[in-house]
Amino acid sequence: MKRNVLIAILATGLHFGNSQAYAQESIRIGVIAALTGPFANTGKPFEDGIKTYLQQYGDTVAGRKIEIIYRDDGGTNVDQSKRAAQELITREHVSFLVGFSLTPSAMAVAPIATQAKMPMIVMNAVTNGITSKSPYMLRTSMTMQQMTGPFGTWTAKNKIGKVYTLVSDYSTGLDAEARFSKEFSAGGGKVIGSARVPLANPDYSPFIQRIKDEKPDALFFFAPGVEDGIGLLKAFSDKGLDKAGIKFLGVGDMTSEMPTLEALGDRALGAVTVLNYAPSLDNDANKAFLKAYAVANPGRPPATFVTVAAYDTMGMIYETIRKLDGNVTGDKSMQVLAGMKRDSPRGPISIDPVTRDIVQNMYIREVKKVNGKLVNEPIAVLRDVSPN
Repeated sequence: MKRNVLIAILATGLHFGNSQAYAQESIRIGVIAALTGPFANTGKPFEDGIKTYLQQYGDTVAGRKIEIIYRDDGGTNVDQSKRAAQELITREHVSFLVGFSLTPSAMAVAPIATQAKMPMIVMNAVTNGITSKSPYMLRTSMTMQQMTGPFGTWTAKNKIGKVYTLVSDYSTGLDAEARFSKEFSAGGGKVIGSARVPLANPDYSPFIQRIKDEKPDALFFFAPGVEDGIGLLKAFSDKGLDKAGIKFLGVGDMTSEMPTLEALGDRALGAVTVLNYAPSLDNDANKAFLKAYAVANPGRPPATFVTVAAYDTMGMIYETIRKLDGNVTGDKSMQVLAGMKRDSPRGPISIDPVTRDIVQNMYIREVKKVNGKLVNEPIAVLRDVSPN
């Protein structure tokens, strides 16, 4: 049988019941991500995480060679996301689609994955409920409400009575604000004011002065990029909100080790954020991950929660291939992936078998100086948080 005919048969999900036939072909994983442009800070860590896993565990599993094929969609070009998915499925004959820096990309590819019965694993996009758009979609990152709801509850329990909210004026920012405010209020807290910042070219100075005048106990802030964290925290410190006793509460990577903490220095001290990962987590899986990361990615910035999501995705794919003895099809792969549990650098994780979304710990982290270095030090663990 000619090689191209065999590949075509494999792509349809048919097999001979002979694992030796499969061993002749590699298993290809297609990565669709923002590898260039303004959202490359989400796409490039995908590469870092995948390289780390391959460094640690090799490029062969169950007798099958693993090939990684990348396609750049810039993060927001949904037509390019669709073309990339179609090409990866029909020309490259991938067995898994992974990546998806932003929600529009994941949403655009969902119907293609459904039609092709192709497992697609979302490694970043955080909009609630997107896994419902295809029975072949699952997520290894997190959802927005998985962070902000528990964060609101924790805030209310920790002697913060009044909060002012400031978020970017788009759907994810509004979702973040709504869920935080709901749970904070349910816990007895009071939101005394709110403001929305333009998504493009925001100027935080006038908002910060208004917040200072309102005298809240804390400011809750969300924006989609690390640059926003730098801009906001700079204004927060320069306007003296920290000296006025106002706490900074943020979501996700607003205090990323690089570039935020490196750029701000001591001005970031005391900032509190919620996230599913901190490089300082003291567990064996994280220590092994960070060691492999340093070897696989010399000269790259520190690992982030996005890097860990890509690393865990590779672990789940390897485990799936291993359990199927290399005989992967879309339906069989999804049966294995749904309900999977793993020890991750971020702690124990599992895939909810109904929603195919991730259950994981959330960490309340405070910027502290440890041995002369600024770090996001976990100060509380919110265990086994549901994605919904």
